[in-house]
Amino acid sequence: MRRLRRRGDRWPIYRAVLWIAGMLLLAYITNGGVNAYEQYLFSAHMGAHMVLTMAVPVLLVPGAPVTLIARAVERRSDGSRGGREWVLLAVHSRFARVIANPIFAAVMFVASLWVFYYSPLFRWTMLDHIGHEWMIAHFLITGYLFVQSLIGIDPVPFRLPYPFRLLLLLGTMAFHAFFGLAIMSSTGLLLADWYGAMGWGTDALADQRVGGGLAWSIGEIPTLALAISVAVQWARSDEKETKRRDRHADRTGEAELEEYNARLQRLAVRDSEE
Repeated sequence: MRRLRRRGDRWPIYRAVLWIAGMLLLAYITNGGVNAYEQYLFSAHMGAHMVLTMAVPVLLVPGAPVTLIARAVERRSDGSRGGREWVLLAVHSRFARVIANPIFAAVMFVASLWVFYYSPLFRWTMLDHIGHEWMIAHFLITGYLFVQSLIGIDPVPFRLPYPFRLLLLLGTMAFHAFFGLAIMSSTGLLLADWYGAMGWGTDALADQRVGGGLAWSIGEIPTLALAISVAVQWARSDEKETKRRDRHADRTGEAELEEYNARLQRLAVRDSEE
């Protein structure tokens, strides 16, 4: 931001504030008390998971790090690759075209929940530190890609029109809520020999159901924020398009409209002559 300011450009301060807030929240979730308790309470684990995959990306994505890098980092002119070139190369790679696709991002966002908690992956992340770190990275990235497909301004290969973004958000969150309800109504522990053996003086199954409630409820606030953001961007997009058409009409002297009216007049004259 300082570099942009020195050359006379501007970067919205709210983007920096949101990015820093997202990084602070990420640091707390992965290093604070919640990170310690999630090894013993399923509810703490699910709460941390939901914040990691939903709340943190909602703060980080508006920070638009790729756009800031593209604007602030100097382009190399000697044919070598620096930070800017490597980042843009990764963003425009074939792999990025796949994972940044809105449909793929939404499927990964939802499917990861079901596959993770109902497969041996859950046990691996509890027993192995590498598995735990993989879980953090995976769900942070899947959440980031999903939010990016909805409200991000960083360059991506394909963006859905705004109406379809809202439909994608509502459909995805419906499956997400169903996941939370499935855990709330479960009659058995997902990891009985782990959470059921902690002896914290609380019923492990009741705590698991609290975790399911967190999975269902924590997503509501980020979902509302995303829906509002998409609606605001939609309105701004329509406003920009209207202004663009007005400027085009001013430059051309409304030539297109005059040509259209003249064509209608010629058709009317031809019909009267016949």
